[in-house]
This record gives sequence, structure tokens and C-alpha cells, in this order.
Amino acid sequence: MSERAEDSIRPAATVLMLRDEPAFEVLMVKRHHQIDFAAGALVFPGGKSHIGDHDPAWADHATGWESVGADGAPLRIAAIREAYEEAGVLLARDAEGQIYVGEAAIDVRAAVAEDRMPFLDVVRELGLKLDLAALTIFARWITPPLMAKRFDTWFYVAHAPLAQLAICDGHEAVDAEWIAPGQALELAASGQRKVIFPTRMNLQLLAESANPTAAIAAARVRPLVTVEPWVDGPSLKIQPDAGYGAVTEPLSAL
Repeated sequence: MSERAEDSIRPAATVLMLRDEPAFEVLMVKRHHQIDFAAGALVFPGGKSHIGDHDPAWADHATGWESVGADGAPLRIAAIREAYEEAGVLLARDAEGQIYVGEAAIDVRAAVAEDRMPFLDVVRELGLKLDLAALTIFARWITPPLMAKRFDTWFYVAHAPLAQLAICDGHEAVDAEWIAPGQALELAASGQRKVIFPTRMNLQLLAESANPTAAIAAARVRPLVTVEPWVDGPSLKIQPDAGYGAVTEPLSAL
């Protein structure tokens, strides 16, 4: 028996990591051209939730449980793990409760990404606790039925730990860069960069804020509307009350 469409939708998480020094910028990575989803596209660090994100032992290795809502802790853990794997940025705190400032070893990141080492073991050995409260829900998008692979993706926004360097993993991501939201949109419009529809829409929403603090504050008070695009003739449309305005995306652009 074939899978029902709703059963084939995979939970996923991604994070918009923001900084305002030297300017208001968001961390983006370029996906490897051989990746089967969004190949070569400029995206925010993120990916599918893994079984290890659900390990009950995280109860002793994460803080900010009170901040978790309908999204659930495993998705926040997935978002933090993906940012660590793809960009080497770890949203965590040390034993004194201070923001982690260490450097992520590329070989350890690779071991986590390739499922040779549990992310939980890395955090435990470093004596850290993931900072779940560092993440604020920004948006939620479900891939439309016309796509071969479907994801229920939660987008988070967070202040970047400025003491950590963002370095791509060289596998799923071949480049990591800080870029102003407006500049990313301009590059997409000119065709210089490939930016998929949900990423572009969330860049547009992000660009409405003047700085990271304003962007996070806006996300906290904005009603969360799960975006479920649908086909209308030659176009893809989304709910007008989702916060992106009236949007019509030509199917030819997908």
C-alpha cells in the first residue's frame, strides 16, 4: 500500500541567524549542486528532524524548555543541530550560563552530519546545554502536493553568537555567507543566485525589519499562520493572511 500524502510529509526546521555588526545580515548557505532538494540554492541552515532530536536525555542537556510551544523541543533541537552541521554555529550555553564562544571542529561536525556521532554526545562532552529559548518562531511552511518531497518546515529566528565563526561544512553546504536580506532579494531577482520560493518570501518578511532585535520582536507578536501553497492555474498562491501580502508565484519559476 502506498503512503498517504500526509504521512509522507517530513518535519523539518531551519534558522534565520541574525547579526547587526557590521550591518543587519542573515546567515545563508549555498547548497551543494548534487543535493536532491534545492540543489545550488541559497538557503538558511536547516534540514529534516532526526530520531536523535527526540532523545529523552536532552532534558538534561538543554535549557529554555518553558519557551517551547506547539513546535515541540525536537524541532528546536533539529534547527540548532543543522546550524551546527552546516555552518559551525552552536546555540548553547556553558556551565555558568554564558553563551558558548568555542569553535566547532569540522571533523566532529561531519561525524554528526553523517550519523557517525550523536549530536547529544557532542553537546555532553563540551559540557554545554542547547539554548532552546534562543529561538523564536518566525514562520511555518508546508511543501505543496505537487512537489516530489514534502516538508513541514518551522522557521526560527535568532541572534547569532558573534564570537563564533560561520564556516560551511563542504558537503551539504558549499558556502556560508552573511548577507543583508535586501541584497539577497536583489541577487535572486537578477538571477545571480537561486533562491527558492519559501526562502525568498521569508527574506522579504525579514527585510521589513530594521535590525535583528526588531525582526525578533515582530516575530513574537505576529500571528502564526501555517503557509500551505496551492495551485491556481499557472500559479502558486498562499493565504493572504500569512503575513506576506498577496502572493502569486508562477509555476514556471519553481
